[in-house]
Amino acid sequence: MTYRAALQNISPAGLANDFAATRSLSEALVEPLSEADATLQSMEDASPAKWHLAHTTWFWETFLLRDHLDGYRLYDDSWPFVFNSYYEAEGERIHRFTRGMLSRPTLAEIVDWRTKVDEAMKPLYEREELRPLIELGIAHEQQHQELLLTDIKHALFQNPLGVAMWQDAITPPAKTASGKWHSHPGGIARIGHQEPGFAFDNEGPDHRVLLEPFELSAGLVTNGEWVEFIADGGYETASLWLSDGWAWVKENGIAAPLYWRGEEAFTHCGWQDRDPDAPVTHISYFEADAFATWAGKRLPTEFEWEAIARGQEGELVAHDPAAGNQLDAAAPPIPVGSDGLFGDCWQFTRSAYLPYPRFQPAEGAVGEYNGKFMSGQFVLKGASCATARGHSRVSYRNFFYPHQRWQFTGLRLARDV
Repeated sequence: MTYRAALQNISPAGLANDFAATRSLSEALVEPLSEADATLQSMEDASPAKWHLAHTTWFWETFLLRDHLDGYRLYDDSWPFVFNSYYEAEGERIHRFTRGMLSRPTLAEIVDWRTKVDEAMKPLYEREELRPLIELGIAHEQQHQELLLTDIKHALFQNPLGVAMWQDAITPPAKTASGKWHSHPGGIARIGHQEPGFAFDNEGPDHRVLLEPFELSAGLVTNGEWVEFIADGGYETASLWLSDGWAWVKENGIAAPLYWRGEEAFTHCGWQDRDPDAPVTHISYFEADAFATWAGKRLPTEFEWEAIARGQEGELVAHDPAAGNQLDAAAPPIPVGSDGLFGDCWQFTRSAYLPYPRFQPAEGAVGEYNGKFMSGQFVLKGASCATARGHSRVSYRNFFYPHQRWQFTGLRLARDV
């Protein structure tokens, strides 16, 4: 379930507030959407917005209320079949690619379900043994808030009218750290979750790794730099690409990041002029690796990234996980640039998503949360403009397959010393 949770640091009232704030934000994110918008599923990797609202509610009803509240009765006995995601221990479910066929239940019915589940949860905050599971549920819903935003962006992108979820784009001035590098002398670094508080099971156990001397760029690669890569034949030069990446480029006709068109980029506010100083986003691992090769650099490992974030003495003083451009409220997520390690976009590393030494998944259905996906994916670090503030940590391990790019994914470069 979790690797470590410091229960003494959160009161029942604090837990209730965190729960309520998370649930409210999810519903606020769908307010600009019509019933039709909320039902759209544009690809198998994505899910409809109202499915995200329902699935997160299914999580609370299944793992908390059904299992731990005496006398609780399911809101609808048939709904677990359509709102379970991938939990084999919870039984049969609809195929993932058919979630967009669920015209019923309606969005209003799902919101009513959420209200009743929220009310039923109130007696559970006082039960100390359930706090780790409630913390997991909050973190789970925060993950789905980001997925909701990126999934609906991909769905709206399919509309040739260039429709917007929010009408007004507010873009703060971009801050860059171009040309600056963080240095690390190498040596033994302690990696994994070590601080008090919640963490997913895949963030531990903490362990030691040996690093060679290296540097990590203080700034993210920008749209302007990516334009130079394209102009120099980046998508046309096979020697820059991994074999699988080159095959992916040729098979899919890839010639630019997702959502690019001329000098514009598609956003939650429709088509907008592309800011050359903002971080490039919506790229695949294949593209990130090819750019790094073209630039004469490389992608960092997840251990190098974390070692820089922790500072030379292993203390979290240099880079605040709460800083940077992240999701604070129901507003359009737009990368603007930052001089910190967190925010704007998740950053690809060259590290395969594998278990740490001594890793053991939790018992029961929640043990399916992370461990069974440790195959064929790459680790990303940091946080994006669509990540709920406070959700990410230095030890946080996001992960995607190398061809996927509908998330806010970008990169910062590393180099050997």
